[in-house]
Amino acid sequence: MYRTILVPLDGSGRAEAILPHVEGLAHCFEARVILLRVLEPTRPIVDPHESQLTVYLEELKRREEEAQAYLAAKRGEFRGMGIETEFRVAHGPVVETIINVADQEGADLIAMASHGRTGLAHVFYGSVAAGVLNRVSRPLLLIRSRRDEPGE
Repeated sequence: MYRTILVPLDGSGRAEAILPHVEGLAHCFEARVILLRVLEPTRPIVDPHESQLTVYLEELKRREEEAQAYLAAKRGEFRGMGIETEFRVAHGPVVETIINVADQEGADLIAMASHGRTGLAHVFYGSVAAGVLNRVSRPLLLIRSRRDEPGE
C-alpha cells in the first residue's frame, strides 16, 4: 500500500514521536522512508559591509551541516532496523517545501507529528500539520505529540 513514506522532522522530540509509527509501517509495507528537514530562509541583514554577508553565509552553512548530521544519524537508526532510508535537506517555506518534496519523491504517505495546539495558540503560531493537511491530495498520517522538550 505504501512504498515511499515522507517524514518531515524539525529536530525536536515532539516531531520524532512519529518515528515508531513510521518504523512499523515501513516494516509492514517494506516501504522506503525519506527523512526531510526543511530550513526556512532567513533574511540576511542588509548592510553595505561585506562582513555581514559572510556571517549570514556561515550561519546558513552551519544550519545545513547540523541538519545533514541530524538526519544522517536518524537514517542510520532506521537502516539498522533494516529499513531503506534516505534523507533530504531542503530550503524554503515549510509547508510548501514538504508538499514539493512529497511530489518529487512520489511519496505515498506523509507522516508527521503535530504539536496539537488549539484555539488561540493555533491562530497565533499556525500549524505546519494543518497547512499540509489542507493542501495535499495524498494520505497523511498525523499523530498528536505532547512530548515535552527540555525547557518547555
